[in-house]
Parts: sequence; structure tokens; C-alpha cells
Amino acid sequence: MVGSPLRTVPEVPPSPHRLRLPQMNEDGHVSISRRGLLAAGLALAAVGAMGVVSTMNAGAAETPAAPAAVVPTPPPLLPWGAKPRPIKKGKDGASSAALRASGASAANDIANPADQDVTPFGPKGESQRSGVLKKSRTAVPPLPPTAAEPVTGTGNVNYLYTIGKQEATVDGVGALLTVAKPTVGAADWHSLAEIAVQSADTKQAVEIGWTVDRSTNGDEETHLFVYHWIDGKSTCYNTCDFVPLAGASIAPGATLATDVVKAFGIQYSDGNWWVAFDSEWIGYFPGKVWSGNYTKGGIVQVYGEIAASTTTPCTQMGNGKKPDDEDAVVAAAAAKISSVTYVNGPTVALTVSKTSDLYTTLQSTDRTFRYGGPGKC
Repeated sequence: MVGSPLRTVPEVPPSPHRLRLPQMNEDGHVSISRRGLLAAGLALAAVGAMGVVSTMNAGAAETPAAPAAVVPTPPPLLPWGAKPRPIKKGKDGASSAALRASGASAANDIANPADQDVTPFGPKGESQRSGVLKKSRTAVPPLPPTAAEPVTGTGNVNYLYTIGKQEATVDGVGALLTVAKPTVGAADWHSLAEIAVQSADTKQAVEIGWTVDRSTNGDEETHLFVYHWIDGKSTCYNTCDFVPLAGASIAPGATLATDVVKAFGIQYSDGNWWVAFDSEWIGYFPGKVWSGNYTKGGIVQVYGEIAASTTTPCTQMGNGKKPDDEDAVVAAAAAKISSVTYVNGPTVALTVSKTSDLYTTLQSTDRTFRYGGPGKC
């Protein structure tokens, strides 16, 4: 307005929180000229906010170095109380029989041809709730498909079990399993043995064991596997979310020596679910895949499992021997799950059951039982 005195607005240094973002080149980097302006703006902000003259070298990198990633550390002891040590590893690609003959426990598998059609998404039975036969459908065929036999449609999968189970709040579990090489029928998917730690509502789980599974591994050897469930949904064998431990002798999928007894373990520690084989930790499932909400086991299960196309499969469970065989020698040689141990849990007291008369059990103690059978052949 004419005649009004000119009012001068005091100049206020810009707040660091109000600095405008610098313009960038098409490649997403701050241009050299804009870097100079940004540096000047930051310096001015420092003067106004702190009363101290601050200078910046516009040619230096303005982005601070990212903090070093924290590498998870496994528990100092394995679930059965022993200190970890490297396993005796065999030659990569060795067969199960060759590993046993050499005294090795396992070897990473590089023997499969590069063009072999295998998948980590083979069928996996859901944890047992009622001790009855379970069924599902899958698009994964029992045998790896050939060019002349493309994968089409789905298949019915029947899961048959012999199982030891206990509702128990635990941080982990360890057990000794007979590692065997059962014959899997041509129309069936797999034969396996494992230990599993589940949440109390059964929706979350971590599993480790051994399996003979052509569709997943591409051969009829015995392989180490890991698996997990999130909110009741299946994932995949060996690769989904699993983080191998740097320096571990082997990884999931490794070929295992057979006709031997080996330790398998699972333990929650420092935010992650760790898994162990024989005498060492092999890796972990990050707790973040469950949004940090799965930190304790509520149910422990140790079992043999068959995935078959019928309810009367010609597939062996365990080592193919029945623990209730009339021949005492045969019965005593049946596969065994033994020395089940809990980490920060109650006294072990397994309840043992079966879902089919084809595969039987014989419990000798609260934490040991024999299981298996030849199937209907």
C-alpha cells in the first residue's frame, strides 16, 4: 500500500528437515552442480541450527556407508548337548553306498545331469493331527517327466505315517534316525523320515530329515531335506527361505550314507530356526518369514512318511522291515527313531501311532521306537 513502510521479513535458515530433495540425472544420481548446492544448503543448515560454521567437500561421497550386516550365529551346542564339529564329508556326487563304504556321512550332490527335470515343489504331507490317512493333490508327477511325457493335470497323493508325537513347549528337538534307502514304487512319490517342531496351533513348522524322492532329487539315492510351513501353507524342499550356514560341510539336498544312524536337530535361537545334521549346524530359517511370531514349539513329531498314489502302495517305509515281524531278527533290524531330546522342554513322553496296517511301530521307551514295513508288494 502506498505510504506504508516496507516490512522486511527476517531470513530464517532452512531446517534440515525442510531441505528440498536435489534434482537427479536420468540415471538416478545427483548432478555435480546440484551436489554443490546441496552441500551449501547443508552447511547453511548447520550454521543456523548449531551456530558453528560447517563445510563439506562437494566431491566426496555424501551417502554414508551402510552398516555391516549382522550374520546370525548358531547356538554354541547342538540340540543334544554336543559342540558342533565338521562332519566327515565324501566326494561330491558320491552315491549313498559309496559314502557308507568310505565312512563318510554325506556329500553334496552334483551328479545329476544339468538337464534333469527335478523340482523342489514335490508333495509334502501335512503334520498329523488325528492319526488318520491324509490326502492331497499335486501337479508334480511321481517320476521326472520326459519330453515325450509332459506334465499334465494333477494326481492324488495319499500320505501314510508311523509317528511319535507329544504336545510340548520346547525351544528345539534332536533325535537319532536310521538313515535308510527304501524302494519307492514307480507310481509313488517318496519315502522319508524326519523330525518336526510345530507351533501349538500346528500352522507353523520346521522339519529336517532324509528322503528318497525322484521328483525332487532326480535319482533314487537318499538325500537330506529341510522344509517349513507358514500359516498352514506348504513351501518347498531345501530352497524356500532357507539360509545355508557359511562354512558348513553340506547343504540340504546332499546325498547321505545309508544303513547308518545319524543325529538330526532343530532349535530356535536368537530369532531364527536352526537345523543340524550329524555333528554340525547346516543353516537356518529366518524368524522374519513368520513375522517374528513363531518362537516356540508347541508340538513335537518324529515320523516315517510315504507319499503314494494309492492307500496300499508298493513302497517301503524306513528300511523296509517291520518291527513286529514274526522273525525276531528282522524285527530287531527295523528302522528306528531314538534318543529324542528336547531343548528347554519337558520330559520326553512320545505317543506312537500308525495310519495303516502296512507300516507298523514298536515302542521300546518313551523316546524310542522302531517303525516301517515293505508295503503291499
